[in-house]
Amino acid sequence: MSNGGVKATVSTPVTGPIRTTDPLPTPQLLILGLQHAFTMFGATVLVPILTGLSVSVALFAAGIGTLWFHLVTKGKMPVFLGSSFAFIAPVALVISEQGIPAAQGGIIVAGIIYCVMAILIKFLGPEFMHKILPPVVTGPVIMVIGLNLAPVAIGSASENWIIALIVLLTAIIVNTYVKGFFRLIPVLVSLAVGYVVSLVFGIVDLTPVQQASWFAIPDFTLPVFNAAAIGLIAPVAIATMVEHVGDVLAVGATVEEDFVKDPGLPRTLIGDGIATALAGLIGGPANTTYSENTGVLALTRVWKPGVMRVAAVVAILLAMIQKLAGVIQSIPDPVIGGISIVLFGMIASVGVRTVVENKVDFKKNRNLLVASVILVIGIGGAMINIYGNLQFGGVGLSAIVGIILNQILPQDK
Repeated sequence: MSNGGVKATVSTPVTGPIRTTDPLPTPQLLILGLQHAFTMFGATVLVPILTGLSVSVALFAAGIGTLWFHLVTKGKMPVFLGSSFAFIAPVALVISEQGIPAAQGGIIVAGIIYCVMAILIKFLGPEFMHKILPPVVTGPVIMVIGLNLAPVAIGSASENWIIALIVLLTAIIVNTYVKGFFRLIPVLVSLAVGYVVSLVFGIVDLTPVQQASWFAIPDFTLPVFNAAAIGLIAPVAIATMVEHVGDVLAVGATVEEDFVKDPGLPRTLIGDGIATALAGLIGGPANTTYSENTGVLALTRVWKPGVMRVAAVVAILLAMIQKLAGVIQSIPDPVIGGISIVLFGMIASVGVRTVVENKVDFKKNRNLLVASVILVIGIGGAMINIYGNLQFGGVGLSAIVGIILNQILPQDK
């Protein structure tokens, strides 16, 4: 974007995206960061709730991990790191049998595995990654990321469809018809409208706000390295690394940048891996790039990485100012479901756009086969057992199968 178009973009966002070098007034930057913090909050706190880890530590780890990721990736990627769902089952099992410190040791080793893979990819080079991840694979994988989240959105929205539809329509109206800065914050506006309507309907539970203290230091704990716990938790990194690549591709396709090349997968993997290890060191869950925030990028077209860093600082503040965290926690599920319909659908649409813009020829049977297998395995919930109760499926499994098929199927003459 030329310098002449920057001011026009900020004052009239409809003309194009807001990128890294485009200026944003500080108040607007703060509000946009708050929007991303609201978006990540529900999923990030759900993981510690389900596993027995501390919610405040999870928020603190997400904030610190995101800032670290931006440092490693030279501030080029608009990414937020939140709590990973892939680790829920093994972490919960280890905590129930051996306690939180043992789980922390396993999470730290999982993060180290990321770093080992980063070194390997560094030697192989970005050309290798582009060869095994062409658009016929990456497009359907990105679709799977969004479509896998669809049941979550519908499940939340179905608790009260009236409120969910009000939130959905608000997001559509703001994004389509509203001018100026408010067009950049459809998620925040929709959540506010949904919250007020929920108060009128009397479905807002203010207990989290009432019970939360104003200020508290997160309950940090030290890790213990136990071979059994490491054996249960660390192998999950194999699956999440594949999902990490899918998320990097999704973010890149959304903001029209090749992050596999610059800053490169070695940096993104090290950023994610060390963030996970740091989380394990203080008692938080493993971190991962958040698809919810990618949906916000697609909806708002505000692609400035600095906005995510503001969201990271907000997450750290929420970890300590627990009244604010309580307010966000009190947002009813139908409100979250209504906005999630848009955000998750946006991710799937980015996958479709990836296929279209790269002119993937679906007249070729091999391309149809690769895409169809990825979609069915990824969306259908296929799972394989790796070790004991440890399962591998979803985005990771579909991506691996797609990569293999794309390599072994002959090109049409």
